[in-house]
Amino acid sequence: MLMHQKEPAEPDIVARALAKNRLGVPSVVFFGVAGAAPLTVIIGAISTIYAIIGSTAVPIAYVAVAGILSLFTVGFVAMSRHIVNSGAFYSYISHGLGRVIGVGAAFVALPAYSLMQIGLFGLFGSAASGILAEFGLVTPWYVCAIAAWLVVTVLGMLWVDLSGKVLAVLLVAEISIVLLYDVVMVANPAGGHVDFTPFNPAPLLTPVVGSLLVLAVAGFVGFEATVVLSEETKDPKKTIGRATHWAVLLAGALCAVSAWAMAVSTGPSNIAGTAAEHQTDLVFFLVGKHLPAPLVNMGYLLFLTSVFAALLAFHAAVARYQFALGREGVLPAVFGRTHPRTGAPLAGSITQSVLAILVLSAYAVSGLEPVRYVFAWLTTIGGLGVLILMWATSAAVIGFFARGRRTENAWRAYIAPFLSFLLLSIVLTATVIGFGELLQVDGDSPFQWLIPVLYLGVALLGFIWALIMRAARPEVYAQIGRGADGRTSILSDIQWPTKQLHGDPVGARGYPY
Repeated sequence: MLMHQKEPAEPDIVARALAKNRLGVPSVVFFGVAGAAPLTVIIGAISTIYAIIGSTAVPIAYVAVAGILSLFTVGFVAMSRHIVNSGAFYSYISHGLGRVIGVGAAFVALPAYSLMQIGLFGLFGSAASGILAEFGLVTPWYVCAIAAWLVVTVLGMLWVDLSGKVLAVLLVAEISIVLLYDVVMVANPAGGHVDFTPFNPAPLLTPVVGSLLVLAVAGFVGFEATVVLSEETKDPKKTIGRATHWAVLLAGALCAVSAWAMAVSTGPSNIAGTAAEHQTDLVFFLVGKHLPAPLVNMGYLLFLTSVFAALLAFHAAVARYQFALGREGVLPAVFGRTHPRTGAPLAGSITQSVLAILVLSAYAVSGLEPVRYVFAWLTTIGGLGVLILMWATSAAVIGFFARGRRTENAWRAYIAPFLSFLLLSIVLTATVIGFGELLQVDGDSPFQWLIPVLYLGVALLGFIWALIMRAARPEVYAQIGRGADGRTSILSDIQWPTKQLHGDPVGARGYPY
C-alpha cells in the first residue's frame, strides 16, 4: 500500500494553526465592541468633543459615522465570506490590491494596533490611580498600568474563548450602566422638555463637520477586530459578517444616544460650556444629582473595566496580525506558531507585551502626564493608522470584486464599497490636514505633519520588503495573504472553476499578483 509522505517543506499545520471553533457570534461581537470601548468613548471622548468643538451636532456626527462605517462593513463583510485569515486588513488588501501593497499595509497595521493598545494603558493607569486615591491609597499611575499589563499578558497566552467570556461579563455590565445613565439624563431634561435638535443634520453642512467626523471615527476604532478572529470562529463565513454588523451598530447607537442624552440633560445651548467645565466627569456630574452614590461609583469602576476590555481586545488583534505575517513568511517563522494547548499566537502575544512594558517604563521615567501623552497621543496616532487601513481596504474590496462578483450582488460587491471609499477618502483627508489639532500641538509643531509622513515611510518599507521577497524568496512571496493553507497551488481568478467559487473561502487560494 502506498503511503502519502509529508514533504519536508510542508508546514506543520498543528504548530501553525490558531484554535478552531472557539468563538460564536456573541463572543466575536464582544471583542469588536470591546475594542470600540463605548463607555470609554462616552465618558472620555464625547465630553471632550463637546468641549473642544463647541457644536451641538455630536449625536448626528456619530450617526453619520455609523452610516459610513456600515457602508464600509457591507463590502468588508462580503470579502470576509471569501477570505478567512487572521491578517484581516493585510490579507484583504493583498487580495484586492496586490501582495506588495498588502505587505505595506501590514507594516502600517503593526504599529497602529500596537500604539492603540499601549496608549490605553495610560488611561487605565490614570483612572485606577484616581480610584485608589479615593480610598486613601496613593499609587503611581504606572504601577496600576503594570498590574493591568500583567493580567492582559497572561490572558493573551490562554484560550481565546476565555478572553471572550471575560469581555462578555465586562461589556454586559458596561452597556447596562450606559443605558441607565442615558435614561436618567433623558428623564431629567433641562427646561422640562426633551430636545431633539442635536439630531438635526444641518450642522453637517458647515465647516465644523471635518473635525466632528474625524473625532467621531476614533470612537469606532476596534470594531474591525472581529475579522482578526475569523480563523477561531464557528462557521466564519456567517459568524464574522453578523458580528461585524452588530459591533458597528451597537457602538454607533450607544455613542449617538449617549451624546444626545448629555445635551438633553444640560440643554443644547449649555452642553459645550458644561463639558468644558467638567470634562471627563461630565456624565457623572449629570447623573450624580439623580442617582445614589453607589451607582455613580459603579460607573467609575466600569469605566476602568471598559478600558481593560479594550486593552484585551487590541492585544488579541496585534498578536494575531503578527501570527498571520509569521505564518506567511513576512515576519520570522517563530511568529507563525501557536501554543500547543491553547492555540494562542505565543510569539506575537509576548512581543506586544514586551514592547508595551518598555514603552510604559520609558513614560514612567520621563514623568510625562499619562492621559495626554500616553493615552491621547498614542491612541490618536494609532487611530490614524487604522483609518488608513480602512481606506485602503475599501479600495481593496473594489479591486477584489472587480475580478468577479462571486456570489455577491452588485450592492455588496460594487456600490457600497465605492461609496465607502469615497466617504473614507474625505474623512482621511480631513484627518491628515487637521492632525495637529487632534494632538493639540502648536501650529509650528513638526507633529502636525511628522506622523502621517512616518506612516508613509513604514508603508514604503513594506513595499520594499515585499519586492525583496519576490526577488529572493518567490515561493514565500506566493503565500502572502493566503491564510492557513500555504500549500495550495496558485490559481488566477479566471482559472477558478465555478464550483469552487461557492465552496471554501479563498484565504487558502492564490490570486494573480
